Amino acid sequence: MQQRVGYIGLGLMGKSIARNILKAGFPLTVHNRSREAVNELVGEGAYEAFSPREVAEVSDVVFTNLPDSPDLEQVVLGEDGLIEGFRSGMVFVDNSTIKPETARAIGDVLREKGVSALDAPVSGGDVGAQEGTLAIMVGGPEDAFKQVMPIFEVMGKSMIYVGESGAGQVAKACNQIMVAAQMTAMAELLILAQKSGVDPRRVIEAIRGGAAQCWTLDVKPQRLFGGDRDPGFKAYMMHKDLGIVLDTARTYGVPLPSAALHTQLYEAMLQMGMRELDNSAIVGVLEKMASIQLIEEG
Repeated sequence: MQQRVGYIGLGLMGKSIARNILKAGFPLTVHNRSREAVNELVGEGAYEAFSPREVAEVSDVVFTNLPDSPDLEQVVLGEDGLIEGFRSGMVFVDNSTIKPETARAIGDVLREKGVSALDAPVSGGDVGAQEGTLAIMVGGPEDAFKQVMPIFEVMGKSMIYVGESGAGQVAKACNQIMVAAQMTAMAELLILAQKSGVDPRRVIEAIRGGAAQCWTLDVKPQRLFGGDRDPGFKAYMMHKDLGIVLDTARTYGVPLPSAALHTQLYEAMLQMGMRELDNSAIVGVLEKMASIQLIEEG
């Protein structure tokens, strides 16, 4: 019998993840603060719930994908929250990016109720969510990870069990250090090439086959050259994630000088009114600093 799945948080990535779960044949119940995404998925065959508690009551596995730690705490532990509908033996999976300490605390509370909690943040942006090619990094009980694997397999192409509760969120913090570095480095090289009088498109073509090759250079320049700065992953969420990175570094006494600088650049991006743009649009900060506009295809 297929596991009954609940999904709460139908934002830019959550809706696509939920849709893939539904397409794979899992009975799906959805809940979201705004109703438009709920109505869309209900039209495709999902069931509607009107509270987190109601989602838990009709599901075997419940996923969440929420903006930050306080949002998750409210949905799980607040009034009419998931905890009021959970039953012993259920699995809770959080796709949000939150503080590792929050993941561990929620895991401890749910364990007392007989519920296994997995922190399972994802990476791959809106394209990865749509195509089911996300990287999923998982912390929590390994037996629960194995139980949920059939659902993970329709969400992503890489599902790695990292360790105990909170380990998935530590892995995601590490992931965001690299993502921010790549986005910033790409912005710098594009602006340097153009201001030096060299076609940045040719530069990308030249360096992508060597040691600089990475997902960011494979995917993002083409969108930027086409004038597309719409979000696959919003800048303000990148800034939020970097805040988690620095908080985690302070907790464990780890100096992260480059991550701190990248956080400041994303702070500048937000202050310049670009918070809703893609995280690759950090190039806009460099454009203003260098007094040049990145060339776009006509």
